Amino acid sequence: MRTTSFLLSAIAGLLLTELGRAADLLPAARPIHEVVDHYIDAPLRELKIEPAPLADDATILRRLTLDLGGRIPTASELQAYLSSTDADKKMKLVDRLMASPGFLRHQVNELDSLLSTAPVGSRRSDGSMREYLTLAVKENRPWDRVYRELMIADDSDPSRKGSSRFLKSRVRDLDRLTTEVSILFFGVNISCAQCHDHPLVQDWKQEHYYGLKAFFAPTFEAGQFLGEKEPSVVPFKSPKGAGKNATMMFLTGEPLAVATAKPLTPAEQKKIKDAEKKKPKNDKTPPPPPKFSARAALVEASLKPEARHFFAKSFANQAWYRLFGLGLVSPIDQMHSENMPSHPELLDWLARDTAEHGYDLRRMIRGLVLSNAYARSSRYESEKKPGTRSFAVARLRALTPMQLATSLRIATADPDQLGGKVKPEEVERRIEQYENSARGFANLIEQPRDDFQISVTEALLFSNSDRIQKEMLADGGDRLVGKIKLMKDPDAAVEIAIRNILTRAPAPEEKKAMVEYLAQRGDRLAEGYRQMVWALLTSAEFRFNY
Repeated sequence: MRTTSFLLSAIAGLLLTELGRAADLLPAARPIHEVVDHYIDAPLRELKIEPAPLADDATILRRLTLDLGGRIPTASELQAYLSSTDADKKMKLVDRLMASPGFLRHQVNELDSLLSTAPVGSRRSDGSMREYLTLAVKENRPWDRVYRELMIADDSDPSRKGSSRFLKSRVRDLDRLTTEVSILFFGVNISCAQCHDHPLVQDWKQEHYYGLKAFFAPTFEAGQFLGEKEPSVVPFKSPKGAGKNATMMFLTGEPLAVATAKPLTPAEQKKIKDAEKKKPKNDKTPPPPPKFSARAALVEASLKPEARHFFAKSFANQAWYRLFGLGLVSPIDQMHSENMPSHPELLDWLARDTAEHGYDLRRMIRGLVLSNAYARSSRYESEKKPGTRSFAVARLRALTPMQLATSLRIATADPDQLGGKVKPEEVERRIEQYENSARGFANLIEQPRDDFQISVTEALLFSNSDRIQKEMLADGGDRLVGKIKLMKDPDAAVEIAIRNILTRAPAPEEKKAMVEYLAQRGDRLAEGYRQMVWALLTSAEFRFNY
């Protein structure tokens, strides 16, 4: 009881601090990009830090196309953007990309990766949620609705088909389910409080961990369905071995006053599963729902006005992380009093804004990418580079497996197939085909983490794999190598290769070096072109979003 009182007092203090900050926040009516630049630039001016200049047009085009379309731009898109003199061309580019089918597919890829049903750190897949996510993204469902539909899954509803995959893939390990829900939706990793109070963060006690786990304890497998019994206490032991019982309690520390039942014994659970197995194959009847759903209670508890700061801040921080490569709170699963945001007022404003506008992910993304903070160059000419948490310089971000695999196909396609006289709808259709054909290759690439380094496996794949030769370096009539090998002018061939792969014009010195290399391969010029393309594809410049 004393611990609970202390926790409630501490959380109340934090809420008062947040309310105090909220009173001083910029008005809610301000556009997101203006608010971002205000809060990012203010400390830079105060500390006399000169931010990096805005990135050049080619870089902005590439960055936006990767972040909004999941691929590099085509050579035709590069030419059109660089030649445009429209003062609003960046905003129009953002709106065009966000209106394209590629934006929908990329968001599905990103969310499918975020909500991956494979255990954290695993390279294998336990299945995809693409069917559900495709519907959700197409309708631009609010993030709180997606969260609700994942927690209260119902595959019998066509609009929610596939949503149960999130719980089904984790229900056999309630500790994993508890931890991952806390990380994904509340920005908090409380796994360290499983065996004892968190050793470094006074916010998280054992009661928090098991109180959250109690929401999932009634959930069990019932054949092809999820079952849920009436709420029950969750027994656990303190570090000193004392037995305790946890009841449902959200991270705010406020327990839910509900009647609880005894946990199902292994024999009772087996009886339920056996009954499901004995059902006729054509019997699609799910087990009866409980009178009180613990998972529904979690949704309501976590979205109450006094508690939703966990959900809203995690939503904003996740979106920021995706586009800036570093969270306002970093690591993104460590949102607590011992790990303050780099820009607290900005996170408060974004959390308030997203809650007031219905957790609209599309709106949040558009606002962030229109900011000058997002558009800064990743190059910094001064010797003393500002700290990463200042966001004075753009951060390098490794391409995701799907971004890389799709971009490889676009980069190695004949540019005439993706522009020129080809109709836009045909270009979009071909890009979708490239993306679909890239999925197998994407499975060979590691999902980048904060400490990402190119793995030995990936290096060997690009160095020794016949797949690279057959899929990326083929010299057929519809491929880049096939086009440039027929060209008599090496200068023009180098120009096309760099524009197609690196989506920029070549620098004079690199063009000179490549032309000289090709001259040395005069006896086997076609192979020289193939080696040049391979070198560009395996460059750090191609591998990263900068």
